[in-house]
Amino acid sequence: MTHLPKLRILSILKWVSSNIGENHLGSSKSRFWPTGAFHITQNPRHYRTKRAVQSEKCESLDEASSANSKIVSKFSRPRRKKGQAALLDYLHSTRSIQFLDAENMSRNSPHFLEKLLKRVENEEDSERSIARLLRYHPINEFEPFFESLGLKPSEYVPLLPRDLMFLSDDKLLLENYQLLCNYGIARNNIGKIYKEAKEVFRYDYGVLSSKLQAYEEQGLSRSTIIKFIVSSPYLLVGNVNVEFVQVLEQLKSFGMEVSWIEGHLLEGTTYNWSQMFGLLCLFRKVGCSEEQLAGLIAKNPSLLFEGSGDRTVSLIGFLLKFGFTMDQIHLMFLQFPRIQVGKFVLNLRKCFLFLNEIEMEVTEIGKIVRSHALLLGSCALKKTNSLLANLNVGKKRLCKIVQENPQELNNWVLGNRVKPLPRTGEDLIEKSKFLLNLGFVENSDQMKAAFKVFRGKGDELQERFDCIVKAGLKQKDVSEMIKVSPQVLNQKKDVIQMKIDFLVNDLGYPISSLVTFPSLLSYTCQRVNLRLSMYNWLKDQGKADPRLSLSTVVACSDDTFRKQYVNRHSRGPQVWQDLKKRFCSE
Repeated sequence: MTHLPKLRILSILKWVSSNIGENHLGSSKSRFWPTGAFHITQNPRHYRTKRAVQSEKCESLDEASSANSKIVSKFSRPRRKKGQAALLDYLHSTRSIQFLDAENMSRNSPHFLEKLLKRVENEEDSERSIARLLRYHPINEFEPFFESLGLKPSEYVPLLPRDLMFLSDDKLLLENYQLLCNYGIARNNIGKIYKEAKEVFRYDYGVLSSKLQAYEEQGLSRSTIIKFIVSSPYLLVGNVNVEFVQVLEQLKSFGMEVSWIEGHLLEGTTYNWSQMFGLLCLFRKVGCSEEQLAGLIAKNPSLLFEGSGDRTVSLIGFLLKFGFTMDQIHLMFLQFPRIQVGKFVLNLRKCFLFLNEIEMEVTEIGKIVRSHALLLGSCALKKTNSLLANLNVGKKRLCKIVQENPQELNNWVLGNRVKPLPRTGEDLIEKSKFLLNLGFVENSDQMKAAFKVFRGKGDELQERFDCIVKAGLKQKDVSEMIKVSPQVLNQKKDVIQMKIDFLVNDLGYPISSLVTFPSLLSYTCQRVNLRLSMYNWLKDQGKADPRLSLSTVVACSDDTFRKQYVNRHSRGPQVWQDLKKRFCSE
């Protein structure tokens, strides 16, 4: 069996910690964990090896051939065909580029062709015009060459040589390009190799051929080597990639054929074989036997292939931060569900954020994550605000429900209809007390209707009521306001305070304005600011009655406001659109 180099678990876990932060554990509500529990860093750096290249989709040969149809062109198909013919004739006959290469460049460089056609768009015979243009104005041949290899202009422009225009001046580039073509690699995949492993095209004569031969000596067929090279171009850099060979040997020792491995390589994705090898070693560190590891990879290949294993490493790091032991991680992976590991990590993160947002105690979150990690990773939860509204409960009660029975989370996933939870006796008493204090008659139809309108527990409603009173209004006036617009108290206390502050300090209206128009607190600050800004402009132009009330300006629909006020001035619609753009951007 291949000797496995000794890995230091601490260095891997150090990487894990830096790799999972922002992508997997970012929270809008940062909380610091006490010593001895677990801690989530706020601004970890992203890990990136020299070889790791972000996954990008490469166009297939057929897609490249039909690239003209994907560009919004002002030129007809016959005109483009004539342009292609002129370019082909120039490249092959004038510049002596091999016919197949010249044809590929002329057919699969639509952006470059578009530029040529624009230069002769006012001339009738585009083919003859382009031929004349090319005769007296030689082109930078590297542009259509790189584009025909599957690169976009934004990708190949930085790669253009500064001191060369003609392909024939770069002998090594053409030599290595031709070798890859002859080896069987599709031309539109060679661009990815050039972008990710440019040094391959600087190899002296015979060097690239010897590297391909070295992989064949490892027992790999030519078609297999092509697939691996296209997915990981850096394999051609340096000597035979040891980690790549070791991963293949280990997977083959598990009974997995090379064709099985090929079948799990996604087209256009770059794989980091060193990272994958490290993950296999890490699985052994957590206690997986060869038989268990073979079963684990066979059951869920995404553990190894998705993100070259970085999603799995992130998951291990997440679990370690929550106090999991290696034995517990080992046991969890043996029971891992048939779900993509990236989706599992995303679900786990969302559940953690949910527990954090309902203000569950730190120690309680830790207990739930450690005891129900598989459940949390399998639940695609709805958003916290949505659950609080649909269940019609407060955060404290929701915490209690989850702590008593975490399986309830299964009922709150995306796609499920969530019904309001029945009220407890304590909730009913608190809410009844609040409504009676507002002046409702006990057991009256009006009070029953209010029960349905008001969301939140009695103490939460009272807290929101009190914050309006503290803003400078009489309690009697606020009571009447809430009877008229009860939905105002369904907002959080800080939202209500923010809207009052905006009304008084930003817009300059007295707090008493709310007594006559309490539903103003139901509108967004953006809407109020937009309406009042437009109204003030119309007043300055003499096109609006300066005595209009807040409710008249804010409460009507957008259509009504435009018809009755905005359209009174010829420049009104443009000013309205400009104001909308400004407030939307803010």
